[in-house]
Amino acid sequence: MTDTTSRIAEIVQGHDVVLFMKGTPLFPQCGFSSKAIAILDHLGVGYEGVDVLQDMDIRQGIKSYSDWPTIPQLYVKGEFVGGSDIMMEMFEAGELQQLMDDAKVAPSA
Repeated sequence: MTDTTSRIAEIVQGHDVVLFMKGTPLFPQCGFSSKAIAILDHLGVGYEGVDVLQDMDIRQGIKSYSDWPTIPQLYVKGEFVGGSDIMMEMFEAGELQQLMDDAKVAPSA
C-alpha cells in the first residue's frame, strides 16, 4: 500500500461521510462538487470535505482507490457510493437518505 493510499484509507475510515471534492464545502470549485455539497447539506448529515485541489497525490490517488475516474466522490462508512450524478439519482429516489439512516450517520452539528 502506498503512502497516498494509506492516507486516503485513513480519511475514509476516520469519518462516517467523506466527500472528496474540488474546493471546500464553503467554496466548492466546480459545479459537480457544489451539487454534491447541496445534497449533503439538504440531508443534514455531518460530513468531511477533502479538497483534492490542495493535494495532487490525493487528487490522483482517489481515482485509483475507488476505481472511479471523476471527482467528487462520496464515501459512507468506508464504502464508495459514487459521484455527483449517482448522488443526485439516489437523492431523488430517496435512496441516499435511506443509506444515511441505515448507516446511522450523525446529523450535522
